Amino acid sequence: MSEAVDTNGKPYSRGLMVMVLLIGTFCTVLNQTILTTAFPTLMKAFDISTSTVQWLTTGFLMVNGIMIPISAYLSNRFNSKWLYIGAMTIFEIGTIMAYIAPNYGTLLAGRLVQAIGVGITMPLLQTLMLTIFPANSRGAAMGLAGIVIGVAPAIGPTLSGWIIDKFQWRDLFGMIIPVVALVIILAFFFMKSVIETSKPKLDWLSATLSTLGFGSLLYGLSSVGDDGRTST
Repeated sequence: MSEAVDTNGKPYSRGLMVMVLLIGTFCTVLNQTILTTAFPTLMKAFDISTSTVQWLTTGFLMVNGIMIPISAYLSNRFNSKWLYIGAMTIFEIGTIMAYIAPNYGTLLAGRLVQAIGVGITMPLLQTLMLTIFPANSRGAAMGLAGIVIGVAPAIGPTLSGWIIDKFQWRDLFGMIIPVVALVIILAFFFMKSVIETSKPKLDWLSATLSTLGFGSLLYGLSSVGDDGRTST
């Protein structure tokens, strides 16, 4: 395998960079499903309905879905090292907000902030893995990325149920905070800029229509359970 060099031609450790990417992205993607089995506990803690608590996942996926296409623009516009650190920092802020949330509104806001970070790191992982590995190693590299993106949501409900049984719901977020903090620190040393940046233009009209369309669709589907399919 050829020596790994960044955009400045300086060598770096491909293995350490991949380690930081995989651990960080695993933590972010895990949050897609980690609250699934915690809904009854959260409904009791905040005295909210089923349709309201589901917005912790619905809103998360909505923001996540909006950010994924925009991440292509961000990865071409900004230094990949600082983009990853920035995304992980945003995710960490959202996780802390959710951990200390005194009410449902703060918890939901924390989840939406988390989703911004997830929507950037998930596609960025795949882009970086394709970039830093030569063509003959990209299959194995994408396999590693696929394991992280596939396994994390799969174990989320099981892990959530175990934590809810043994600890408090806040620990669902509390356990992630120190790991992500460590990833951010390691990223300062081991993450490198490996994607050539440019100044592409963002199609704001498409981004706006995508946001409104996707958001409205999710809102409509989530309202069906309460109001019925014939409700205007």
